[in-house]
Amino acid sequence: MRKEYDFSKLKGRENPHAGRLKRQVTMRLGVDIIHYFKGMSEETGIPYQQLINLYLRDCVERNRKLAIKWESRSRTSV
Repeated sequence: MRKEYDFSKLKGRENPHAGRLKRQVTMRLGVDIIHYFKGMSEETGIPYQQLINLYLRDCVERNRKLAIKWESRSRTSV
């Protein structure tokens, strides 16, 4: 092996995976949600954070929307 290598002649190329990079975020999830995905993780052998990512990706690909109706509460000051 050489003691030194000349990298000046190497050609750079784009990362083929750059479009699928991940970004770290901080989220507050319910304990029941975490237990659910951790349980699924034990069954499948897939890390629970990856399972959450796969589930969310499936929602994006299928263009799923939440069907939630929020109750309007009237707050009265005392």
